[in-house]
Amino acid sequence: MSITPTSKVLDIRGAQLGVTDSGADDLPVAISAHGLSQSRAATIRSGIGDYRLVGSPEAPGGHRRLISYDARGHGESSGSTNPADYTWPNLALDLLALADYYSPSAPVSGIGLSMGTGTLLHAVTHLPNRFDRLVLSAPSTAWQTRATQVRMYAAMADLFEHGTPDELAAAMKDAPLPAVFADVPGYGLQPDVDLSLLPAVFRGAGQTDLPPHEVIAGITQPTLIMAWATDPGHPVSTAEKLHELIAGSELVISESSADVRTWPRRAAAFLAR
Repeated sequence: MSITPTSKVLDIRGAQLGVTDSGADDLPVAISAHGLSQSRAATIRSGIGDYRLVGSPEAPGGHRRLISYDARGHGESSGSTNPADYTWPNLALDLLALADYYSPSAPVSGIGLSMGTGTLLHAVTHLPNRFDRLVLSAPSTAWQTRATQVRMYAAMADLFEHGTPDELAAAMKDAPLPAVFADVPGYGLQPDVDLSLLPAVFRGAGQTDLPPHEVIAGITQPTLIMAWATDPGHPVSTAEKLHELIAGSELVISESSADVRTWPRRAAAFLAR
């Protein structure tokens, strides 16, 4: 049995989060968390990180009740100008609150993309028993590779705070696009975050990192890791290290946007095992 997806706004830890609920109440729950400066709507527009198939009757092996949401400060969700609100450990508390709301008595499956993967890893290492399976897609720079990305976030925050409209437009136009997405028109060019919040969002991203190696190594849930190539902000090396640390995990590396678009089907099949 399936139901028409419904959207609403929930008060979660002082923020109003836009949430879409796909699937019948009696299905096991999966929660999907998007990437930095993106949203539910942005993933649908680009087709990158759109995991709606997981909540569809067409999902291979059977579907789940998919809960997708806009992180605080993103899309239809409210936010603040406090950078600490956008660190991955804080965003993880929002994800855990949603898990408690939609599945108070049973563990959920987690699906993350980029920032969402960082959020999910902090959530599962904070409260492991709340999760049964993990899909970690497009893991961001982490640990020794993160310093360059942190400097870029700081520069972006300063630009959004002090730059002129022409400077902002030029920065968007000149933003490097990974070769893997050269055939995806407009991918990543327009942040789905209010301009007044963008400096705090980027500064928060720059103040955070994945949990330490020894903490990640304690993850016992079945885990699927999917990375795309040619993107310094999401290096394959992070995915490979996660694969090394999480016993029994599976690793997929995609060299084209067409292969990245297979991720929802891979995720659905993995969660249905």
